[in-house]
Amino acid sequence: MKNFDTRTYSISDFIEWNNNGLLELSPDFQRRSVWTEKAKSYLIDTIIRSKPIPKILITQNLQGAKNVRVVVDGQQRLRTILSFYNGDFKISRVHHPEFGGRTYDDLPETIKNEFLKYELGVDVLFDLPYEDILDIFARINSYTVKLQPQEILNARYVGYFKQAVFQYGLKYVNYFIESEVLTKAKVTRMAEAELTGDLFVALIDTVRTNKGVENYYKRYEEEEGNLPDACRKFDTIMTYLGTIYPPQELANTNWKRPQLFYTLFVSLGHLLFRINGLNQDNLVSINEKSIGKLRTILDEVSSKYDFYTEEKEIDVPSDYKEFIEYTRRGTTDTAARVSRSNFLCQKLKNNLES
Repeated sequence: MKNFDTRTYSISDFIEWNNNGLLELSPDFQRRSVWTEKAKSYLIDTIIRSKPIPKILITQNLQGAKNVRVVVDGQQRLRTILSFYNGDFKISRVHHPEFGGRTYDDLPETIKNEFLKYELGVDVLFDLPYEDILDIFARINSYTVKLQPQEILNARYVGYFKQAVFQYGLKYVNYFIESEVLTKAKVTRMAEAELTGDLFVALIDTVRTNKGVENYYKRYEEEEGNLPDACRKFDTIMTYLGTIYPPQELANTNWKRPQLFYTLFVSLGHLLFRINGLNQDNLVSINEKSIGKLRTILDEVSSKYDFYTEEKEIDVPSDYKEFIEYTRRGTTDTAARVSRSNFLCQKLKNNLES
């Protein structure tokens, strides 16, 4: 027998219940509120942008003549919403440049009205004893899949680096999937954000291992630093890359391998903007007129990669031998990434200048 119902209630409904003592936010089994102000701002920005948030789970208890709603799951979301309405914190400029620094009262009337009308999905439990509610709460918190490292970073940080990684991962996710750099299954576990974050580190700092990427989430949590410039560079590199190789054509080359896609992106970035950690002697000027030559050189490198890895009875040139070895072992180590990128930049330079 079904003992719950799915409904929608507006934020104004929850505000009214809370003001009239008809909302209980701290039942015994709920976790205490631990959200940072940045995390709270991110939720409010989600609501202001009219994007959905997870459902709330409540039960209704008749206390005398009053029907009290007890929050089984979602108390931190509701506390944040009520706190913002009461003017306890401001929206962060990280999340909403236009409304950053504003409390609820500072928002335009139209936005405040939309905020109050925003509908929350709610599952309402009926006539359940305390033991059954505890059982439901335990079940809800048992379904969580173990988070991948990137998912943990996404949950832990809400600052400038996270926003850039999230935005650009989504911006180019179709290219990553169509070119077979990433699979849809991996994207569901935020692989596009992991890849994008890795590329951003090269643009804002240096070519290095993917270990320690959390340091950049921390460094750019409160200040955006040189991230706007890195975003501009990212777009330029992807424009070149997408012109050289439309996604379906990249999928027919070895550059779709994640470690070689990183090499291709960073190498083009080095020729365009100079990337720290790479050999500065390998620089050569490129522009839109270079696209055809770049494609020819990159096709040649990919073709030779196949030839040297498939032919067993052949002496592999030393530079290709090292390049191939670093695509097979320690592929995300600093030394491997630097070596592969220096190799490719040298090939590009030598052929473009010949």
